[in-house]
Amino acid sequence: MRTYRVERPEIVLKDEPVPEPGPGEILVRVHAAALNKRDLLILDGTYPLPARPGVIPLSDGAGEVVAAGPGVTRFGVGDRVMGSYWPRWHDGRLRPELIDQPGCTLDGMLTEYALLGEQAAVAVPEHLSWAEAATLPCAALTAWVALTGGRKLLPGATVVTLGTGGVSLFVVRLARLLGCRVIVTTSRMDHADRLKALGADHVIDYTATPDWGRQVRELTGGQGADLVVDTAGPATVDQSVRAAALYGEVAVLITRDATSDRLEITNEAYASSLATLRRVFVGNRAELESLCAAVAAHELRPVIDRTFTDPHAAYRHYREGSPFGKVVIELAPA
Repeated sequence: MRTYRVERPEIVLKDEPVPEPGPGEILVRVHAAALNKRDLLILDGTYPLPARPGVIPLSDGAGEVVAAGPGVTRFGVGDRVMGSYWPRWHDGRLRPELIDQPGCTLDGMLTEYALLGEQAAVAVPEHLSWAEAATLPCAALTAWVALTGGRKLLPGATVVTLGTGGVSLFVVRLARLLGCRVIVTTSRMDHADRLKALGADHVIDYTATPDWGRQVRELTGGQGADLVVDTAGPATVDQSVRAAALYGEVAVLITRDATSDRLEITNEAYASSLATLRRVFVGNRAELESLCAAVAAHELRPVIDRTFTDPHAAYRHYREGSPFGKVVIELAPA
């Protein structure tokens, strides 16, 4: 089989034997895999969790079960599945002994055939294509947990999300499913119409309005947002707190960037608020199953920027092309 392995600073194509599933494992013919920002960080050697040398990259992928090892009961040959971002974290809270990730400490999905533990797999919603299904395990689940993992958002609540990355586009779509009002900040106002077509009620140009927290308050009649999904961290967390309602929440996804390794909130911002900061790091298998149930019930389709058959071209486009939506790699065994 064709498989790719990380040999920094590149991914390298290898010709390897198709693995055999052991007890509790399923062999998945991978049809599509999707890129996330963490995959660039792993390739660059800047991801907080050290990657295993020579690991197969990418956490996100979907495919068809072609064989099952002894004792497997959750899936059978022909089932459509995706892998979980945290294969050992099935439910409840994340614990230190569960911190393994495909494409980092475990082999990932950029391969024609992948071995998954049956407990690490989730059924693909029937209406989704392979490419669409491959986008869910990281960005979509992060958005879902940001929206559903804290205080319950009632219909009519206001959600703010930052930028037009994969997580933010899923926040827009999923928040609308929950009946929320959605405000998006971006520096690309040429994306405003596309964001509104996805469900955004308002789009704020944060370069023209650096004090965008104030504009969020104006758009909400002075109340502020019930939830701010902060996708940038050091550069934005102060404004996120300013944008949040008195008892709002800020879901923090990023805690460092190229210029800072700390989150700083001014006394003026936090002293005037009782908002809660909540750290989000994707989610567990049960939460992925909940997301898939919502996606299936509403027949939601992820936004895909482009699909590639050449993984190197996909990586280049993801790094340099300012994609609007997910970048997907299609894999087809010979």
